[in-house]
Amino acid sequence: MSLLNKPPAALSLDKLWSAKESWRLFGIMAEFVEGTERLDTIQPAVSIFGSARTDINHPHYQLTEQIARLLSNAGFSVISGGGPGIMEAANKGAFYGKSPSIGLNIQLPNEQRRNAYQDISQSFRHFFARKYMFVKFATAYVVMPGGFGTLDELMEALTLVQTGKTRKMPIILVCSDFWDGLIDWFRKTLVTENFISPDDMDLIQIIDEPAEVVNAIFKYYETRGFEPSTEEREIQLNL
Repeated sequence: MSLLNKPPAALSLDKLWSAKESWRLFGIMAEFVEGTERLDTIQPAVSIFGSARTDINHPHYQLTEQIARLLSNAGFSVISGGGPGIMEAANKGAFYGKSPSIGLNIQLPNEQRRNAYQDISQSFRHFFARKYMFVKFATAYVVMPGGFGTLDELMEALTLVQTGKTRKMPIILVCSDFWDGLIDWFRKTLVTENFISPDDMDLIQIIDEPAEVVNAIFKYYETRGFEPSTEEREIQLNL
């Protein structure tokens, strides 16, 4: 059946879906506007990623909480995904520190449980709008062990920095025993096959000690300050 010969009921259904898609676009715009307005005063901030499945008694949870507390006391807002596991540990550490704890919650078919340690809580329906906020407001990334979602956020951060779509900043992987295999594969496969350049490996730091994570971020910015330059602001506008 050609488009010209569609029955009236099918044409009406097409119009209905077209209208829904138009309203969806307005909803996406609203998420970007509301998120940007609510988070605009939190800088400098550090985004922390990691598994939602990490138990409260796991060493990774406790390590994340310690890192977040140190960052918060050092003057950094801490941004996490707002859910359980590593996200909760990050928010909890910041919540009991001196700087704001921010949770960027995602609405999922099986509702993500929002943790209780958020000074600012912002909900999103769309992953890409939420991920944009992680990038836009971060002055550094701290990546803890995690699964597909953590790897997705890590790769997005590396890609945006590598391609110049966001400003350069520290990307710190914590727990070297977890990341060693991946980093080894980067070097032996991606670099060897010329899929990335050897210099791209310099985008990544691996640090296990909480105090050294904080020191590495301060060291990166000590000669330039945390405020983005005019050029970096222009880059962020095109993120």
